[in-house]
Amino acid sequence: MKKIKPFIVLVSFLIALTLVIPAVLVLPFSSEKASGKLGEDLSKSQASEKAEPMADQAVEVAVFRSETSKIENVQLDEYLVGVVAAEMPAEFNEEALKAQALTARTYIVNRLMTNNNKGVPKAAQAKGAQVTDTQAHQVYMSDDDQRKAWGKDYEWKRKKIVEAVQATSGQIITYEGKPIDAAFFSTSNGYTENSEDYWPGTIPYLRSVASPWDKNSPKFNSQKVISVKDFEARLGVKVGSGNTIGKIIARTKGKRVAKVNIGGKVLTGREIREALDLQSTDFSWERKGNNIIITTRGNGHGVGMSQYGANGMAEEGKSYKEIVKHYYQGVEITSAETMLATLTAKK
Repeated sequence: MKKIKPFIVLVSFLIALTLVIPAVLVLPFSSEKASGKLGEDLSKSQASEKAEPMADQAVEVAVFRSETSKIENVQLDEYLVGVVAAEMPAEFNEEALKAQALTARTYIVNRLMTNNNKGVPKAAQAKGAQVTDTQAHQVYMSDDDQRKAWGKDYEWKRKKIVEAVQATSGQIITYEGKPIDAAFFSTSNGYTENSEDYWPGTIPYLRSVASPWDKNSPKFNSQKVISVKDFEARLGVKVGSGNTIGKIIARTKGKRVAKVNIGGKVLTGREIREALDLQSTDFSWERKGNNIIITTRGNGHGVGMSQYGANGMAEEGKSYKEIVKHYYQGVEITSAETMLATLTAKK
């Protein structure tokens, strides 16, 4: 037995050495992978899982720029940043900005999916444009526009809006599986409008809802003074010499003016708003001498999401999803991945 011990020791040593050498050889390479390029690629791969979907980045929007009369092809995510920057104050609550980003994405995806170029100028230089940068569609500001407009506040405003867009990345608002017509406006009179009370046709998700938060908006009340002569000319009516200026004969579900009878001529609230360039269709007026003083409540057409209402809801702790589902009745927030992939495939 004593002669066998050295042999056992030798075998044990060789086995141990066999186990140790591979580990010694592997360690330097493992270390290199962790700290070298492969480790860097791994971290990038992990980060990309949290980044915006590739479909978002692959889709481009052809924007007709009104000032230069040229088309700019903008990545969808950058386009959305530009729309939120132009359409909603960066000072608003983050959840309100997310709601705006979601409506903006829904609007443009709906437009792109249906090949809708309504409102794009017919001029040759606009050929191929899918949308303009004006209120005819969605107002859009490029990165350069934002720098000029915001000055020293550019960094924090840009960051806040980018984060809002990224937080809703790949999401759209749908009704019965299709992107909605995501209408929005500045400030309500306390209620939003049914779609048919301002536009032709009834849209089931654009229903009148209460929006009490708007009373805190700086745009809630406004006044306009117009001469009697100008008033009569714009509306094609005769006011007469008394203080009475027509009679409201119908109101909308959203408590705005539906119809007014002025000297036997019946006009809709929208017709009066547009002819007199009023802030909303919730108005009242009184005559003082040769002038008519018109008071309006709210700002905008009143259909869909109120921006100041959205901010009021956000300040009370509501999420962007709760905001959107309040202003658009019966909708769902769903993934746009398939639709965006379809748009990419058409390129």
